[in-house]
Amino acid sequence: MITRAHAMPVENRTNMRGGNGTVKLEHWFKPEAFGAKVRLCTRMTLEPGASIGAHAHETEDEIYLVLAGAGRILENGEWTPIQAGDAILTGKGGSHSVENTGSEPLVIAAIIVLY
Repeated sequence: MITRAHAMPVENRTNMRGGNGTVKLEHWFKPEAFGAKVRLCTRMTLEPGASIGAHAHETEDEIYLVLAGAGRILENGEWTPIQAGDAILTGKGGSHSVENTGSEPLVIAAIIVLY
């Protein structure tokens, strides 16, 4: 199955999970496309200064693959710098928040799988 860039559903979320600015979500695949339990498979773009507020992943794992840009992630109370090439796994009740602290868009592949 191929989803072409021009055919991806696009969603803009303002103040996502209590964060700042707007996060652009380009959905690669809808959950029903999978045989596995997947809730989200998207490319997220955060412009400079934009963020996603803190939230927990109780019955799911979220994978972030940083595709471009730089920022920081709050994982369980500690801020850590992130940049293109980094991979982050949050789950088992862990929480996180992400913020673009750079001067270019922060682009992240986000995949959420359910237990």
